[in-house]
Amino acid sequence: MAKLSDVAARAGVSVSAVSRVLSGDPAARVSEATRDRVRKAAAEVGYHPNFAGRALKLARTDVIALIVPDVTNALFTELTRGVEDEAVARGCVMLLARSEDMQPGGPMFDRLVGEGRVDGIVLQPRDGADPQELARTVGERAPLVTIHQRIPGASSVVVPDELAARRATEHLIALGHRRIGFAGGLAGSPTAQRRADGHLEALLRAGIAAAPELVTWRGYRESDGRASAAELLALPQRPTAIVAANVNAAIGVLAQARAQGLAVPRDLSVVAIHDAWTAEHTWPPLTCVRMPLYELGRTAVATLAEIVDGGAVVHRSVDDPEPVLVGRESAAAPRN
Repeated sequence: MAKLSDVAARAGVSVSAVSRVLSGDPAARVSEATRDRVRKAAAEVGYHPNFAGRALKLARTDVIALIVPDVTNALFTELTRGVEDEAVARGCVMLLARSEDMQPGGPMFDRLVGEGRVDGIVLQPRDGADPQELARTVGERAPLVTIHQRIPGASSVVVPDELAARRATEHLIALGHRRIGFAGGLAGSPTAQRRADGHLEALLRAGIAAAPELVTWRGYRESDGRASAAELLALPQRPTAIVAANVNAAIGVLAQARAQGLAVPRDLSVVAIHDAWTAEHTWPPLTCVRMPLYELGRTAVATLAEIVDGGAVVHRSVDDPEPVLVGRESAAAPRN
């Protein structure tokens, strides 16, 4: 890592001059040309100021970062609110970033973590992220709490995915459905696997044989939901209902059903895991299983605070409140 002395040697000035320029000291008696030379030298040698070092008296920045896959995703609204409320309650500021902009090894990531700008990070890994790589590039450089997924050496907080999926499927079974498709996330995702397990458990409890062709592993985006629905509805004996493992995917399921001339819920019932404001504004409005995402955010920050204070790695599940079914118009009894 480059030092002030490296910058000074490159710029041909004293270390104290470099320190005053890079700290933004307005009283520094340095010409504009010298300031420009110092800044250029710092960039050339790769020097970054250590904000953590500046805060040694306080021993922290009182800033935490929340990194999610997509800041525009409606599902992150309640999570973000929970993180921010808990951060404010602890006298901290929250920074919000999307994981596409914060790839390990990238310039923005290095500035956030390498310069000590935050006390710790709450991270929701994107689907397909390598847990080992995350552990090496994030967990060893800053206190870290992951949500929905565990990575080696870091604390984590999850929600009861199995229970949520089970309740979604049980609702359809109670309505009389027996051939129920499952539009799941990516096969390598621990969250997707837990939700699929909950769905299959509900079938087993009801004495319904699980059919592998009724489970897809395409992902949580709207386009993934459309692809899953297209696959399931192309079966010789199509399902009368579909559980979507994510509300965004469920919106895609509705779109595909409409494209194929099927009416929901007359021809196909749909239930989504997770709830968001968007679910109330689809047509028909989506029946969902609401998850404790606000509580997830607050618990993640509380856990991060423990780690920053020297606590041990812990893994928690937010079980209160439990997932609850929110009945809307997208699910009804099958016609036959």
